[in-house]
Amino acid sequence: MSEAVERFPVALKEWAVTVQALKEGKLMLVMRKGGIVEETRDFSLRSPGFYLMPAYEHQKEHLLKEDHQGQIQGTLEEWKQHPDTMRIEAYAEAVEDIEITDQETLNRLRDFHIWTDDFAEERLKWKRTKPLHLLLLRVFRLDNPIEIPVLPSFTGCKSWVQLEGETVAAEFSTLPEPSMEQAIPEPELQAKIAEIKAAIAG
Repeated sequence: MSEAVERFPVALKEWAVTVQALKEGKLMLVMRKGGIVEETRDFSLRSPGFYLMPAYEHQKEHLLKEDHQGQIQGTLEEWKQHPDTMRIEAYAEAVEDIEITDQETLNRLRDFHIWTDDFAEERLKWKRTKPLHLLLLRVFRLDNPIEIPVLPSFTGCKSWVQLEGETVAAEFSTLPEPSMEQAIPEPELQAKIAEIKAAIAG
């Protein structure tokens, strides 16, 4: 867990409903192509380990599968109650970074995520010349969630956020090694990874 205790740790921004599914063990992957304001406009894995930062602004109910709908409003209510603070509740390690370039392969992954086919297809087609990154994650729930102030650098459509600033750094520097619990037990996680790889192989 050495990545978790850098003085200025990094966080991956994801829909709050996605972070919730990840920390509950209902999901173990994300699909990324980079945020609109990324410097290179391409996605790259900045760190093998990172915190998960919930993002609220662009969540869309109709892009979630039916059995995962109805949860976005709950995340928004929590956000509205505490708009000036950010609650970090999960940490992740990237087990695999797999590049997806075709719709057929993406279709074979539909049973492994919470989004509709339309959402997945939109992700693949955006910046068509660039591959879609499928990150397979080992996710951990923090025993003691970390609350930090929302800084201007946290906002905007971006993939990565550097958790810096005097107050934020102080919060993380007091954590010699955060206590956390793996969301999906390792044997089950490895079995899921094998299933996903088999699906990708066709």
